[in-house]
Amino acid sequence: MDGIWANLSTGMRRFLILTGALTVISAVGLQFHVSSQGDQSNTYPKGFRGGTCTIESGSLVVGYSGYFIPGNYEIPENANSAMSVPVLCGKIPTPGTLDVTIDLLYPESAREWLLAMRLAKMEGGTPSKTLLTTPAEIYGAGTITQALRIGETGEYKLYLSGKDENHADFTLEIPIAVGTQWYENVAQFWPLLLLIVVAIVFHIFRKL
Repeated sequence: MDGIWANLSTGMRRFLILTGALTVISAVGLQFHVSSQGDQSNTYPKGFRGGTCTIESGSLVVGYSGYFIPGNYEIPENANSAMSVPVLCGKIPTPGTLDVTIDLLYPESAREWLLAMRLAKMEGGTPSKTLLTTPAEIYGAGTITQALRIGETGEYKLYLSGKDENHADFTLEIPIAVGTQWYENVAQFWPLLLLIVVAIVFHIFRKL
């Protein structure tokens, strides 16, 4: 291998180094990639609009937003209410309380449907434990609000189910991820990693 490298021209060496550096940058970028919702799930085809995630099934389109209160947060005595922070769709950093709002966007007739909710903890992509169920009811105002108390890190799903205007059963799934992956913590140092790669490539170029 050393002999092959030594026989290459300076131009070819520079080309290979640049190609390798771009490949590394692209691979790391894909590793850290998340969608505009912080999630690669195909349940978010409509995107993140105006502070609300748009989620759809074959029968229903909803807007989803949430406010999070950490489980270890203590409300001060002189506070009027608990401090809550908006979260990016279904991603919350630690266990705690998640106040969700679901807006029935389309079709308008969804405000006349009987809708029920269920929160389940996921294991291996399938529901393993049901944490919350709500009875089916009609939300004539077009808005559903619910406080979800989640005590463990992991993957969860909030199911919104009912019968559509054709009286066919449907279920809309809202993924909720509690906790962060290691690469999500590293991703915040992405600019620094890029600078290090550039510095290494520049140093090698100076030696050629």
